[in-house]
Amino acid sequence: MAATSSSAFAPTVPTAAGIGLREPHREAFVAAGCPVPWVEIHPENYLVPGGPRLTGILRVRRDLPVSCHGVGLSLGSAGGLDPDHLMRLRALYDRLEPGLISEHLSWSVTDATYLNDLLPLPYTENSLDRVRRNIDHAQDVFGRRILVENPAACIAFAESVIPEAEFLAELVARTGCGLLLDVNNLYVSSVNLGFDRTAWLAAIPADAVGELHLAGHARMTVGGEELLIDDHGSAVGDAVMALYADVLDRVGPRPVLIEWDNDLPPLDLLLAEAGRAQRLLDARMRQFEMPAKNPEVHCAG
Repeated sequence: MAATSSSAFAPTVPTAAGIGLREPHREAFVAAGCPVPWVEIHPENYLVPGGPRLTGILRVRRDLPVSCHGVGLSLGSAGGLDPDHLMRLRALYDRLEPGLISEHLSWSVTDATYLNDLLPLPYTENSLDRVRRNIDHAQDVFGRRILVENPAACIAFAESVIPEAEFLAELVARTGCGLLLDVNNLYVSSVNLGFDRTAWLAAIPADAVGELHLAGHARMTVGGEELLIDDHGSAVGDAVMALYADVLDRVGPRPVLIEWDNDLPPLDLLLAEAGRAQRLLDARMRQFEMPAKNPEVHCAG
């Protein structure tokens, strides 16, 4: 198991609803007084030595905890992780001091070529050992634990012999990583592949879940069959919100994020979605008798 340690300077991401902060919203978000207690960014958008984009996100980070959700590390790559990409991420994390770092259970790099997709893995012993090595490597370089997100799947590999939830649980046991439970991905995969969401949730280690994601999905008809597509292009559907409530009952209150990347809505609508998630979270926190953890936020505009 890789040695991991959190930075003493990284602020804790509160058990509250945040938003995925995208550049078109950043200035309006700051002007509105940073109206949610934390945000998440894609670190690959800020791997630059300087300039207005990096300055802008450092300005947000001055007032809010930030979670970094990577999209390019490619934990499933057979050839290991790109050392240059790792070091650029490490340099950004040293500046931002994010409260959480997460990556996807997927691959997207082969022979130094970056693909514009998060591609699925067969769940086999070979895959498990490969991802385990890559997580150990990443955690060693970053000097802290990462969270690994469950993917959204449309198809299953015939070679897969390990159920996804058990695959994730084994990664936690072998590396000390945590989990980012994407509720929309779980719903999409369970509908497309026809597995039992309750059994999936029972098989993952609840204590390892460090963050939740909520998002919208689309419906497509392929070959006469309907598929759900995790497109992050709409409001969170009622079925996903119901599953989110079930997850809170089973896992307990966690920081929860609204992801919306395509057909980006006005900031007010994104904040309203965070409000829906916060109200459910508040209700569960009262049940669990947890103190409110929303910090008072000041942002000088």
